[in-house]
Amino acid sequence: MAGTMKVHGHFNGLKTTLLFGLMWAIIMAIWWFTGGTQGTLGIFICIGLATTFMSYWFSDKLAIASMRAKHVSEQEAPELYRIVRELSMKAGKPMPKIYIAPTSSPNAFATGRNERHAAVCCTQGILQILNEREIRGVLGHELMHVYNHDILTSAVASAMATVITYLGYSLMYMGGGRDRNGRDSGGIGMIGVLLSMVLAPIGASLIQMAISRTREYDADEDGSRLTGDPEALASALNRIESGVQQEPLAQTAGTQSVSSMMIANPFSAKGMSRLFSTHPPTSDRIARLMKMSEEMGGETLEPGYQQRSEIR
Repeated sequence: MAGTMKVHGHFNGLKTTLLFGLMWAIIMAIWWFTGGTQGTLGIFICIGLATTFMSYWFSDKLAIASMRAKHVSEQEAPELYRIVRELSMKAGKPMPKIYIAPTSSPNAFATGRNERHAAVCCTQGILQILNEREIRGVLGHELMHVYNHDILTSAVASAMATVITYLGYSLMYMGGGRDRNGRDSGGIGMIGVLLSMVLAPIGASLIQMAISRTREYDADEDGSRLTGDPEALASALNRIESGVQQEPLAQTAGTQSVSSMMIANPFSAKGMSRLFSTHPPTSDRIARLMKMSEEMGGETLEPGYQQRSEIR
């Protein structure tokens, strides 16, 4: 399609690849500590894939249901349709379905296993506190999550973390480990049990979170290139973070499962919870966006940008 934006690669893409490589290294190290029993690794890989396949394949339906979101027509949300249609056409991609979630906590997310099974959802709260320019910045970010296939990336990371966890648990039933000659090795076994059962699953979770954070940075960058307006997204992120602090999303099993898809952490992040956050610090994201705006020769937000959005 003439005039469409080309989705490009990233240095962050290399970081994601390296993080996946690190997860594979942990998997192979634990497998070695378990003696490399033939078939064991394959079994746990199958378990990891099976436990994540359904959530990946039906990711759009599960996320929408968790937020009790309603599909809206173009007559009900003409401004949202206009923005999403414009950005989708610019990216040369199919237009996703549009939903609105009945919560005053400001946030947005996109989900779907591919461009043809995608959904974009805004909460009522975000539509009330952002103006149209900021909403456009947010939607550009969310669309790029779909176009960059981040749902698949998250599903693979989740499957690998599951494999690491189950391999760690398997040591408990194997009585330690074996050396390279196949003989029992109590020292190696005890170290392997300790590292695998306690530290490895924690490390896998941290790597999984790091992968998610790199994808957020990528969506910030790509979304801003799609809209041509990094400052609008920076302003939106600042407002969203303030809004979430005032009205955080209620934590349930459903909202916990969809929280990593949202443009900002929907819960109040304090203490150790920040370490396991799927989102980078908002201040870092804003700083990157402002630097990007300078490099693009961007202008400052127009006077009156703090007015509330007219989108409903």
